[in-house]
Amino acid sequence: MISAIQKKFVITAMVAITVLVLFLLGAINVANMLIVGNEIDRTLRVISENEGGEGNQMPRPEFARPDLPVGVPKNDYDTFMSSNFFVVRFDRSGDVVHTDVSRTSTVSEEAAVELAQEIYRSGGDSGKAENFRYIVKENYIRSEKSVFFLDISTESFSYIRVLLLSVGAGAVCWGLMLLFVIMLSRRAIRPIAENIEKQKQFVTNAGHEIKTPLAIIQSNTEAMEMYNGENKWSRNIREQTVRLGGLMNNLLTLARMDEGTAKANVIELDLSTALEDVVRSFMQPMEAKDITFKVEIQNGVYLNSDRTQMEQLLSILLDNAVKYTDESGEIWIYLQKNGKHTRLRIENTCKNLPDVPPDKLFDRFYRGDASRTQKSGGYGVGLAIARSFADANGGALRAEYIASDRICFTVEF
Repeated sequence: MISAIQKKFVITAMVAITVLVLFLLGAINVANMLIVGNEIDRTLRVISENEGGEGNQMPRPEFARPDLPVGVPKNDYDTFMSSNFFVVRFDRSGDVVHTDVSRTSTVSEEAAVELAQEIYRSGGDSGKAENFRYIVKENYIRSEKSVFFLDISTESFSYIRVLLLSVGAGAVCWGLMLLFVIMLSRRAIRPIAENIEKQKQFVTNAGHEIKTPLAIIQSNTEAMEMYNGENKWSRNIREQTVRLGGLMNNLLTLARMDEGTAKANVIELDLSTALEDVVRSFMQPMEAKDITFKVEIQNGVYLNSDRTQMEQLLSILLDNAVKYTDESGEIWIYLQKNGKHTRLRIENTCKNLPDVPPDKLFDRFYRGDASRTQKSGGYGVGLAIARSFADANGGALRAEYIASDRICFTVEF
């Protein structure tokens, strides 16, 4: 149980850390993409406004201020001069009238014309083509349309570089945080672990201490009945002594399962035969309540498990089904094996299903009867013991409400 609590603590903490790391990485990369994208748009605007360097709006060299301190953002002139771009102009009829590839060494004039014609025919105003961002501008005075292409391969590499660096840094931080959380979890759950250990030890010690007075009360009651005869008071004493003894045995079983001292004697168990034997033992109680039952047990289902624990698991589930099935109700029992997986399902009708989530039924001392009367004869720990037996034998026990008046318990191995 302690390891399960520590595991939940680590998982919960790491989920929160993972969400935070992913948010930070996403924010960094999105911010980088927006900044670089804005810079690309600005560069294209500078190039297009200056007609590729041929118009009168060409940035003048005197705007480059060599006396500015290092780290100041580029002005329009520096941006223009450091950009790799090419320009293709079309006349009104769509014929190429000018091509300028002097500012790039990776694109030939023929390739530039072919790419520009494709953009011209598409009718788009801006976008991305191969490793270039483009913008289409129309000069109404010259009756020309120009397509400006800016090489963004460096910017694309910047995206990837920032992404890889951020992911690498995030993975390293996540790993370090995992180690830190694991070390911290031991200290964080130490008070809980000590409290749980004290509770387990208390149950174990109390159980052994109570056994002796129970045995004395029972033997004295029997002796009293031998001398004075049986009466309703002696019967009540004997019944309640037996009931309390059963409760203490169940509590000791749970304590041993929690402490891991209940060692399983694993054998190859014929689960089909074991289930048939347990079902036969419940025939009389089912007939007494006029319960209709349907049994589908696949033959030859074997399971490596502890015979005693599995028989008690089956008995608890069937006893629970019979106990809470109404008069003239129905019970379905299925056992199937599919490959390496074995599934046991026990369903029963119940007019008044508990108004709690199904998993709540496995809580210790939970009783569907809010008044906690002894009408059902249970202690409220049977299903908790059944789940412990299932876990100890490599299985998983769960409950579900499959209809408004039908409940199902499933064990999967």
